[in-house]
Amino acid sequence: MEQNSYFPRVVITGLGAVTPVGNDVVTFWENMKRGVSGAGKISHFDATDFSSQIACEVKDFDPAQWVDHKTAKRLARSTHFSIATARQALQDAHFEITPENSSRVGVVINTGGGGVNAMEEATLKLHEKGPRSISAFLVTNIMANAASCSVSLELGTSGPLNTSTLACASGNYALLDAYHMLRRGEAEVMIAGGTEALISPLIVAAFAQIKALSTRNNSPTQASRPFDKERDGFVFGEAAVTFILETEAHAKARGAPIYAEVLGGRLTSDSYHLTAPRPDGQGVVAALQGALVSSGKSLQDVDAIFAHGTSTPLGDVAETMAIKRVFGEQAYKIPITGTKSQVGHTIGAAGAISALAAVMAINEGIICPTINYETLDPECDLDYVPNEARPCEIKTALVNAFGFGGQNVVLVIGKYQP
Repeated sequence: MEQNSYFPRVVITGLGAVTPVGNDVVTFWENMKRGVSGAGKISHFDATDFSSQIACEVKDFDPAQWVDHKTAKRLARSTHFSIATARQALQDAHFEITPENSSRVGVVINTGGGGVNAMEEATLKLHEKGPRSISAFLVTNIMANAASCSVSLELGTSGPLNTSTLACASGNYALLDAYHMLRRGEAEVMIAGGTEALISPLIVAAFAQIKALSTRNNSPTQASRPFDKERDGFVFGEAAVTFILETEAHAKARGAPIYAEVLGGRLTSDSYHLTAPRPDGQGVVAALQGALVSSGKSLQDVDAIFAHGTSTPLGDVAETMAIKRVFGEQAYKIPITGTKSQVGHTIGAAGAISALAAVMAINEGIICPTINYETLDPECDLDYVPNEARPCEIKTALVNAFGFGGQNVVLVIGKYQP
């Protein structure tokens, strides 16, 4: 769907974040600009016998700050994150949900794994203590839509409510899904984002078995190194980021602060492999091209790309190749940053984190760096904003997110111009 005056414009008015480098947007962004890594030794469980013993964990998070104790006990950590970031975003947007407006407010919170770690804990408990030990709230704790439904319940929304699981592209797609709902007139305000908290023995072991994780256990802060020749896998992470999206007319009518505009986006599939990227990058190429068409932007309009950049040997090459296929020689002039170098790979929250970095970069005129970029890879030879933040005027940014199964989402975010 190309940009058309018949459809309302969609703007971003509120932001919320719980991440490995800060549990609010201001702290997150200051650390991102400074090139701070959120990686360290895994503390959620004893990882001594694991090949990968490092992760980007959220630190000092207290769910009691955001939800009452009784409710918190029934919810997974990823849901705690979503409620916290949704409350942050609403406060930032200066928007209150009331009985009068609730039917025009919707929620889209996406995730890759939901409460899978709670299932793991319950399975162990079942074997140790028997069936009567299992909580009556287990099913509603582990279901993929628990986060979005809990946000709706906690905040009192009664508009559209949805959850999509697109693996590592989930967070990016939440914004695109919310964007389309607003453009179709199904709501005037959307609470949208991604969440994940899967740092558990079973999940870490599973990713390690497919050789996806970095094993730089003695230097965790240097382990995530997108596009660097010495990269050896991603560093697992957890996080949530939530946005308030509104129609332009609704935001202007209430005098809301406007950070940026969602201009469009595209979802495509590789139809190739459950874990490996398509060698010719065609699915990503189609997503990049389709996102530009949907936003009404040209190749020359793109000022920055917020890459998927997982720090895996195959993935970073495939993404670089796709960017070069779409942009040609111009690809070498576009700053490309890899946020996962600092926060790790947060799966369902990954795209939302990159989108948040794009929004902040658009507002401050500075792009955060790809840290740990030390050795040039001949196959990854673009401008990855190595190691230091850079002043950069950004009017149009692309945000990439690619998930297991070959789901590719590219989002276009622009500087708001009335």
